[in-house]
Amino acid sequence: MRTDKVYLTLGIFFSILSTFCACSGQARTDDRSTALVQKVDSDEKLELDAQADVIFRDSRDNLWFASREQGVYKYDGTDLALFTSDDGLSSYRILGVQEDDGGNVYFDTPEGIYKYDGEIFTTLAIAESGEAGNAWTSEPGDMWFRMGWDKSGPFRYDGKKLYHLKFPENEMADDYFRQYPNSSFNPYGIYSLYEDSKGNVWCGTSSFGIYMFDGQTVSWMYEDHLTTTPAGGSFGIRSIGEDRDGNYWICHPKYKYTLLPNETEGDGFVPLNYSRQIGIDNLAEDDLYFYSMELDANGNLFMFANEDGLWKNDGEKLTPFFIELGGENISPTSMYKDDKGIFWFSTESNGIYQYDGNDFERFRIE
Repeated sequence: MRTDKVYLTLGIFFSILSTFCACSGQARTDDRSTALVQKVDSDEKLELDAQADVIFRDSRDNLWFASREQGVYKYDGTDLALFTSDDGLSSYRILGVQEDDGGNVYFDTPEGIYKYDGEIFTTLAIAESGEAGNAWTSEPGDMWFRMGWDKSGPFRYDGKKLYHLKFPENEMADDYFRQYPNSSFNPYGIYSLYEDSKGNVWCGTSSFGIYMFDGQTVSWMYEDHLTTTPAGGSFGIRSIGEDRDGNYWICHPKYKYTLLPNETEGDGFVPLNYSRQIGIDNLAEDDLYFYSMELDANGNLFMFANEDGLWKNDGEKLTPFFIELGGENISPTSMYKDDKGIFWFSTESNGIYQYDGNDFERFRIE
């Protein structure tokens, strides 16, 4: 089962536009379908929220834009529709969007996984903890979700059931909870979820480093500088990317990593076997940490650093660049690469931009 997916980090809260679509439909209850009835006032044109942060292009070339205040927009090249809680989409905090080989679109939120089949939204039911499928396993076409920041493991969907998989107990846990007995967040919480070219699933956590699942074994790695910034702040593992040579870059460009064959197999706490090399030598920006990474058509790794802008990593040096508007440098708030190789960027208050490798262009719906 083919899947297309995007995992993005949300960086801002959004303002409410004065013009929006009034949508109505049947109220959704958990795990039940909702018939969608899109109603738009003919005297009022629906406008795309300029601050829609999560962007996705599906296999039918529909563009999806998620706004935390408004809901989720779908643009088919002609018409713009808005889906809200009236349509069964009860959470607007969209963490990521995926599509299966049947054309169903899935929205990952802290409140649940919402499936849109082209007509209705349904909420995926989580399998009971005693069901056999809850063990760590994987089949081709499985889909992986975060469902928020406070779960102690990812969610795997096999096309029929959604399973919550728990991380093996971390050896850092006792010290952590002794030091932070009243911690307001889950140190196992997933900040980033990444599937590499080999099918490995990487889970970057808030405080306990990285868990990696290769289809058989759950492995773990922790290097303090990846989670803790030079100033002492906690960044967590927010980004993992793979370059054209198969090296992995994690959070910042000082080092790159290569996977080695696992020396140990089992269901317990297995250390990840890897080597580390210098990434960008003589790096001046030691406090430069990235929220997401994507390869461009030339094999360069685009690295998004929120207010610190965009950076191109060619394996030897970092090159910064920004969206220029009125003589000023505008930093995006999120980055997404679609299946056509086009990069999409949202901004805090200047709309949505496309980048084709040469120029930024403001995206507009006429």
